[in-house]
Amino acid sequence: MVVVENSMEEKSSEEITTFASLGICEQLVEACDNLGWKNPMKIQAEAIPHALQGKDLIGLAQTGSGKTGAFALPVLQALLDSPQAFFACVLSPTRELALQIADQFEALGSGIGVKCARLIGGVDMMQQTIELGKRPHIIVASPGRLVDHLSNTKGFSLRTLKYLVLDEADKLLNDEFEKAMDEILNVIPRERKTYLFSATMTQKVRKLQRACLKNPVKIEAASKYSTVDTLKQQYRFIPAKHKDCYLLYILIEMHGSTSMVFTRTCDATRLLALMLRNLGLRAIPISGQMSQSMRLGALNKFKAGECNILICTDVASRGLDIPSVDMVINYDIPTNSKDYIHRVGRTARAGRSGVAISLVNQYELEWYLQIEKLIGKKLPEFPAQQEEVLLLLERVSEAKRISQMKIKETGKKRRGGGDDDDNIDRFIGSKDKRSFKKLKK
Repeated sequence: MVVVENSMEEKSSEEITTFASLGICEQLVEACDNLGWKNPMKIQAEAIPHALQGKDLIGLAQTGSGKTGAFALPVLQALLDSPQAFFACVLSPTRELALQIADQFEALGSGIGVKCARLIGGVDMMQQTIELGKRPHIIVASPGRLVDHLSNTKGFSLRTLKYLVLDEADKLLNDEFEKAMDEILNVIPRERKTYLFSATMTQKVRKLQRACLKNPVKIEAASKYSTVDTLKQQYRFIPAKHKDCYLLYILIEMHGSTSMVFTRTCDATRLLALMLRNLGLRAIPISGQMSQSMRLGALNKFKAGECNILICTDVASRGLDIPSVDMVINYDIPTNSKDYIHRVGRTARAGRSGVAISLVNQYELEWYLQIEKLIGKKLPEFPAQQEEVLLLLERVSEAKRISQMKIKETGKKRRGGGDDDDNIDRFIGSKDKRSFKKLKK
């Protein structure tokens, strides 16, 4: 296996400044220009030349570093040379990421007539079967739904597949997807190009590398488990009973910022979102227990700025294109320290500055110390006067009590959604804005 590390530093800045100089054809260079991609990002500059030479790839790069373009452009250029249906399959661990990747392929391939099918759960299979009947060039799928179609959709197979891409490969190789991945790998051609892209390398990625890739080129556009230099990372050690107060205090201090708040459970996303709305903040939840339409609705409201606080589980930590995030708050510390890398990668994207604050209670200290060990640095403490924070305690406690009552009344804890989420607009109207002004005072 060839390993490429920081190869850009060995070349003059003038050698690789455009997509054309990487070998990308004129039609795709124009598509990049239309998307505002003037110059290749680091992972793109290092991976694309090897991909165009027909090499298998393992791409390790920080979240938000342009991984989708690094695999989409070589696939589309190869498709131009040999157009056929079911040419490439891209697998994603989350529905939202799959939809985003498909959108990227269609945007890049709009000038060359690329057809793309999206095979994800939560969407009618018959409609997807109709899409497959149109013989698309690119399939972007979640593993489970792809297996459903391979098993049940008459006439559909991947026997002619030329490219397989695993995006967020470390997540795809978890136990959750193991059975589906094994079934997919058993029915696709061995003679193909395979790309693995991720922000982190795990033992399972190494195992798949040995089993499925032929003399791959490993591109390390970042150190093993790093966060970007422009990200300001802090922690705050607090009693568990005061975590909600500190969350509210930080959101007030950073008023006007676009924030993502990560929790451990789906129920917590709903409770926190309701609590913050009761306090006048424009929060919205997203979790794996919500229906697909509600997840997309929440994501679109957040992207559009209608809500500036997204309360989420790790379903939102992988690859989603949310370029305007200013701050990530780890309300719950992840039990897997590598998930921290993905979470905080939601901010400080493409060279922007960002803030990541971790709220650590007495039960989470061990997990937090594992994070510091992983990233190789001790983080500074977030400054806050406890007396000032606890001034919010009465209002926070009342807002949480009302939220718990509302959830109990609807009886929909386990659905991750409910009546309130179907009509989010009424929670972010002028009344909420007035109550937030009072809160800030």
